[in-house]
Amino acid sequence: MDPLDTFISHYKPLVENRLENAVTQLEAPESLKNSMLYSLQAGGKRIRPLLLFATLKAFGYKPEMGVDTAAAIEMIHTYSLIHDDLPSMDDDDLRRGKPTNHKVYGEATAILAGDALLTLAFKMVGSIDPETADANVKLALINTLSKAAGAEGMVGGQVADMEGEGEKLTLKELEYIHINKTGRLLAYSVLAGAEIAQANQSVKDKLSQFAHHIGLAFQIRDDILDLEGTEEQIGKPIGSDTENEKNTYPSLLSLEGAKKALTEHISQAKQALSTTGLDTTLLEQITDLIGLRNS
Repeated sequence: MDPLDTFISHYKPLVENRLENAVTQLEAPESLKNSMLYSLQAGGKRIRPLLLFATLKAFGYKPEMGVDTAAAIEMIHTYSLIHDDLPSMDDDDLRRGKPTNHKVYGEATAILAGDALLTLAFKMVGSIDPETADANVKLALINTLSKAAGAEGMVGGQVADMEGEGEKLTLKELEYIHINKTGRLLAYSVLAGAEIAQANQSVKDKLSQFAHHIGLAFQIRDDILDLEGTEEQIGKPIGSDTENEKNTYPSLLSLEGAKKALTEHISQAKQALSTTGLDTTLLEQITDLIGLRNS
C-alpha cells in the first residue's frame, strides 16, 4: 500500500472516532447531538486533520498527539459548512451527496448545531493532555485558532465572499477571500502541528509559506471541479458557483489560467517544504492530493 494510503487508513478513523465520542458524551438534547453528528459523519477526506498529523510526523513526533486539535479543526470546518449551506447563505440542498443539515433537521437546529460545534472545538483544545501540550502551548493553539476561524480569518473571508457576489473582483481581492475563507484553517492545521512540536520561528515561517500556497491551491481546485467535476464526485450540483454569481479563478483567469495557477501553487508549496529540513514526504503527498483531488 502507498505510504499516504497507509497513513490515511490509520489516522483518519482516529480523528473520526474522537469526533463521535466527543459529541455522544455531551449532556445535551439528542436532537442537537444527532444534528452535529449528521454533518460530522458526512464523509470527506479529512485533509485538515491529516495535515496536522503529517506535520507532527515531519518533526518526528507521534501524530496521535494532535488528535484533539485535529478534532477541533474538523468541528470548526463542519460548523462552517452547515452555516454556509443555509438559505441565508448559499442555500444548498446537497452536501457530499446527502441532504444538507437544515434540510434534515430544520434551520434552527442546524444553526444551533453549528454553534455547538464551534464552542466544543475550543473545549477540545483546552482539554488536551498536559503531557502533550503545556498551558502555554494550549493558549497559543487557542489564540491562533480563534484568529484563523473568526473575523480575521474564515468568517471574514465568508463575508467578503458574499459581498463580492455579482461584482467583478480583482485577483488580489479574490485571493483575499480564499486566503481567509479556506486558507486560514488549512494553514492552522499545519502550524498547530508546529506549535505542538515547539518548532522555532524560522521553521514556522517556512511552513506558513507552504500553507499559504496549499490554501490557494485547494480553492482553485474547488473552482475547477465546479466546472469539470460531476455531481457524484463533488456531492452537489455542478456550476453552483456560477449560479450564485460567485467570483472564481476560472472566471477571472480562464479555465486554463486557473489550471496553470494551480500547478504553480503546488510547485511553490513543495519548494517551501524543501527548505524546512524536515521529513516532509507525507506533506508532499498530501499536497499532490490537494492538487489532483476529484471531490
